Amino acid sequence: MTLYFYFARKFVWMFAALTGVFIILLLLFDLVEHLRKFDVAQIGFFKIFQLMLLNMPKELYQIVPLIMILSSLALFLGLARSSELVVTRASGRSALTSLLSPVAVALLIGMLGVSTLNPIVAATTKRYDDLSNLYRNGGNSTLSIGRDGIWLRQGGEDGQTVIYAVGANHDATKLSGVTFLSYAPNGGPLRRIEAASAELSRNRWTLQDAKIWPIEIGVNSESQSERHVTYELGTTLTADQIRDSFGKPRTVSIWELPKLINQLETAGFSARRHTMWLHMELAQPIFLIAMVLVSAAFTMRHTRMGRTGVASLAATMSGFGLYYVRNFAQILGENGQIPIELAAWTPPIASVLLAMGLLLHMEDG
Repeated sequence: MTLYFYFARKFVWMFAALTGVFIILLLLFDLVEHLRKFDVAQIGFFKIFQLMLLNMPKELYQIVPLIMILSSLALFLGLARSSELVVTRASGRSALTSLLSPVAVALLIGMLGVSTLNPIVAATTKRYDDLSNLYRNGGNSTLSIGRDGIWLRQGGEDGQTVIYAVGANHDATKLSGVTFLSYAPNGGPLRRIEAASAELSRNRWTLQDAKIWPIEIGVNSESQSERHVTYELGTTLTADQIRDSFGKPRTVSIWELPKLINQLETAGFSARRHTMWLHMELAQPIFLIAMVLVSAAFTMRHTRMGRTGVASLAATMSGFGLYYVRNFAQILGENGQIPIELAAWTPPIASVLLAMGLLLHMEDG
C-alpha cells in the first residue's frame, strides 16, 4: 500500500506542476489575444485582465487531457530512469499492478473536474461571454423560454431591442406572432412593431404583415402607425448567436444541464448539443484514464532499452490522435450522424481497451 501511495503522490505533484506551467502560458497567450481583440485605451487594462482571468478556467479545462498525458509521461519516464519500476518488478509486483495508483488519481481528477471544476468553468465562461459582448457591442443578445412564448434581446450601438414571439422553429430563426420593442441608447422606448411572422436572414429580420407604432412624447402612436406587407428590420443577431443564446453547453453547469435539456425539448427546440455535451462530460474520467494507460504503454520500460524519445513522441501523438477522434465523434453526435451515447462513450472506452492491449503486448509480448 505504501508503494501505491508513493506513486500516487508523485503523479499528483507532476500533474500540479504541469498545471501551474500551463496556467502561466495560457495567461501570456490570453494577454496577447485580448490586447489584439479589445481597445485598451477604451476599456482599460484592468478590464482586459479581468477577462483573461475569467477565460482562463475554460482554456485550462479544455487541455486537461493534454496535461494528463504529459504528467503520465513525466511520471513513467522518471520511474524508468531511477530504476524504480525495475525494483517494483523485482519485488514481485507486476507493472500492470503499479498502474493502479496513477489510474486511480486520473479517475479522481476526472470526477473532481466534472463535479466541481465544470460548474466553475460554466460560471466564468458565461460571465466572460457577457462582458466580452458588452465591451465590444454595447450589450449582449439573450434568449429566454417561457410558457407563453420566447423572448429575445439584441444589443447594438443604436440601443436595445426586445423581441417576443408566440412560436418559433427549432432554432428560433423563424418566429410567429412576433413583437419588436426598440429602445434608444439612453433607455427610452422608440417604437413598437407587431408582425404575423419574422424570419432571420443575413443582418436583417424580414417581417410579414407588419404594423409599426412610433413611441414619442406628445405623438398619437395609432394615428402615426404604418402597415407593411413586408418590412425589413436590421439586426446584429445571427443564427449561431441565437443558438448560443439557448445556453452554450459549456456555460451551463453539469448539474443544471438535465433541467435545461428537458426545458428545451418541452418548448420544441433541439437539445442535441446539450445532451451530447452532458454525455461527453460524464465520459471524461474514462478518457483521462485512457491517457494514462497510453502513456504507460510506451514508456514503462527501462531507459537502457533506448529510443525513449521515440516512445515519448509515439505516446504523445497517440494521445492527440485519440483526442481528435473523440472530438470528431462529438461533431457526428451533435449533427445526428450517429447516436449520442455511441458518440460520447465509444471513443473513451475504445481508447482504454486499445491502451490495455498495448500494455499487455509490451509487458507480456
